[in-house]
Amino acid sequence: MVGKVAISVVSLLLVVGVVIGVVTMVRSNDSSSHEPVPNPTNSMKMITSICELTSYKESCAHSLESTAKNTSSTATDYILAVVQAALTEVQKSLDTTAKVVVDKNADQYNYVAVEDCKDLLDYAVETLQASISVVGDNDMHTVEDRAHELLSWMTAVYAFQTTCVDQIQNPEYKSAIENGMVNATQLTHNAVNIVAELSQVLQLFNIQQTTVNATSTSSSGGSSHRRLLMTEDGYPTWVAAADRKLLAKRGNAIRPNAVVAKDGSGHFKTINQALASYPSNFKGRYIIYVKAGVYDEQVIVDKNKPNVFMFGDGIGRSIVTGKLNFGKMKIGTMHTATFANEAEGFIARSMTFRNEAGPEGHQAVAFRSLGDKAVLFDCSFEGSQDTLYYQFRRQFYRNCHIYGTVDFIFGKGDAVIQDSEIVVRKPMPNQFNTVTADGREIQKGSNGLVIQNCLIVPDKYLFPTRFQTPTYLGRPWTPQALTVVMQSKLGDFIRPEGWRVWDGANNHKTCEMYEYANKGPGSRTDKRDKAFSHFRVLNTAQAVKYTAGQFLAGAQWLPQTGVPFRLGF
Repeated sequence: MVGKVAISVVSLLLVVGVVIGVVTMVRSNDSSSHEPVPNPTNSMKMITSICELTSYKESCAHSLESTAKNTSSTATDYILAVVQAALTEVQKSLDTTAKVVVDKNADQYNYVAVEDCKDLLDYAVETLQASISVVGDNDMHTVEDRAHELLSWMTAVYAFQTTCVDQIQNPEYKSAIENGMVNATQLTHNAVNIVAELSQVLQLFNIQQTTVNATSTSSSGGSSHRRLLMTEDGYPTWVAAADRKLLAKRGNAIRPNAVVAKDGSGHFKTINQALASYPSNFKGRYIIYVKAGVYDEQVIVDKNKPNVFMFGDGIGRSIVTGKLNFGKMKIGTMHTATFANEAEGFIARSMTFRNEAGPEGHQAVAFRSLGDKAVLFDCSFEGSQDTLYYQFRRQFYRNCHIYGTVDFIFGKGDAVIQDSEIVVRKPMPNQFNTVTADGREIQKGSNGLVIQNCLIVPDKYLFPTRFQTPTYLGRPWTPQALTVVMQSKLGDFIRPEGWRVWDGANNHKTCEMYEYANKGPGSRTDKRDKAFSHFRVLNTAQAVKYTAGQFLAGAQWLPQTGVPFRLGF
């Protein structure tokens, strides 16, 4: 390991030396240039310092070459260069993927997987372009305020790429696309780590930080806790005041843009018809009321329909259902979702999302969310394996019911589930239950799963045999998985080991599985599986990081918004 590090540092210095040499030679041969001649020492220091934060240092150094040539380059210029380099390579990856042609009739599964890959890379390009706008159109202090948002976006861009490759089964197609993505994934990985350490980059430019710590010390010497992302009425700060008032209303007090009713008493008989009525270039909150009934349809809120607020008549009354699955139908996991949100700002209340494939269906998603800043209140998610897929980006769930068996809360997004009931069902014979399966891929990335102040219990069918069916809080889908269960009540059926290893992998050696202030008979931690090298029972100071305020927003920018806040204990 030491040898590899030494080689990496030497390689980086060689790359930087080449860059400086080229710059110096060009300047000496062009006496007519009026641009300032870079100071080689400063250029080397800047590239070395920034790239030291990354895992792919040579790629990092190359991406900063042109920026380092200019002695007047600012912190903004360097951050822009990092994101732009990733964008350039992701666009190349998209071009490469576009050339991969699969016969739809001969290989339906991989045809869909490759098409998904193109869509995911499209999302990556759009997200990187939005990130460039944030950095390029604002001063550095404003960018600092939005550092967590940028980190969430960069983390999602990386997840888009890995998901693109992971779901392709055919080795020929997989290899062609994966080989064309090497530079893109490396540069995106670098971008995540650099944005995660933005404060260190700012220090290199002697930029004074304007943010405050997540906890401040009161005059009495105690800790003054502030919930950074939650307003006093319990909603995330990204939910505008008008939307908070909207969510507080009931029944006839809300005027919807579209009403869905199976009996024909509304504007539409299906949810998809209501979504199709969403006007192009619509501004504001589009409200869809789904009257009581069972709607057997696969629904997708596509990315061109932002800010949809969908509400029903209550859990168990307004039901969206389906039975698509991988186990019996060989449909890719993301396409099994009964209801999928791919748009920013989606809000749902008083709805049930269900997949009826059962344990035999294996992967069978009830609800999937890809769009940023999704909020779900008073909703029920019902399935067996892979029920709730927090696929990418920021999501907040409150007062919900979540049912399942294996890995039934899983994903690569940034998700917090608060004040909810998590109900474990009876799996197939000889199966075990795992409540969670997080897929974080970069340790400094924004994503992971937090379950806070929830109740984890068996359903009535599992209850009689709950001690014969091994049930765990979760298992790590990826080596860097992050899952935190805090302030929750754990039933007696939770195995003393707490967490289960991912068969055939060493993810348990590097993942982060944490618990804090849990209660109930399943909360004892003295017999937790020692194979999980980084398992920890957090203290209060450590747990603050995983409250809704910090985990979904970050102390760097929230104080600048002027909204009331406190930490989310």
